[in-house]
Amino acid sequence: MGQIVEFTDTEFMICAAARLLEDRKTVFVGWGMPQLVAMLSERLYTPQLVQIFEFGAVGPQSQTPFVRGTMGGPTNVYRSIQWSNMNWAFSYAGTGYVDYGMIGAAQVDGYGNVNSTLLGGTYERPGRRFPGSGGGNEVASLCWRTILVMKHEPRRFVERVDFITSPGYLTGPGAREKAGLPRDTGPWRVVTSKALFGFDEETKRLTLLGVLKGLSASDVVQGMECRPLAAKPVEELGPPTDDELRVLRQEIDPSGIIVRGEKMRATR
Repeated sequence: MGQIVEFTDTEFMICAAARLLEDRKTVFVGWGMPQLVAMLSERLYTPQLVQIFEFGAVGPQSQTPFVRGTMGGPTNVYRSIQWSNMNWAFSYAGTGYVDYGMIGAAQVDGYGNVNSTLLGGTYERPGRRFPGSGGGNEVASLCWRTILVMKHEPRRFVERVDFITSPGYLTGPGAREKAGLPRDTGPWRVVTSKALFGFDEETKRLTLLGVLKGLSASDVVQGMECRPLAAKPVEELGPPTDDELRVLRQEIDPSGIIVRGEKMRATR
């Protein structure tokens, strides 16, 4: 009989993304959830991970609790090895020095194109307006591997995004290169609160790689307009570990502002 663990969907999403990063690598960290992912990874798995932020901080040590709604706050600048400016930060990505980029998304389509600008209507008269790119376009365009982190809501997975804020594989194989983007860059993983997706090497289509233990592939893809391919086999993803939950709840977000969410249970 396994141990039953209780957690939120947000906690699982953060933990699943943190496990993807590699030590001694660089990651361009987007606003919001990616910040918590990078902090957790650095504390448990990648102590020599170098975080880069669009305002110019490079290599901070994430020893202070997460501060919601800030990018240039204490969490992201503490003991930085460099604090430059936005031009320098993006130039590191443009010259090939950034291994991973990590951003959020309001919508994603079958080729990994990201929409964080609007839903419905036109650009001039949107049904709903979002903050937009920030540095997301540069991250998705220039970093070697882009990781998308987003809540698992089927309506977010569409066949074609309402607006391309940040490019994925655009219309398919060869489209990024044709558009002038660096070769061998592009979306690599999509981490949600229920599953892990990648992209097929040949077709560049969204592919289901793994699902949270206790869920099935059909549970995950139900309601998605964009029907992903499926790996063989689809991996079973373990729930958050005791160490991951301790660090998230006690050190990174002790106020429980971000890690709250839908309550979930799984057996280890």
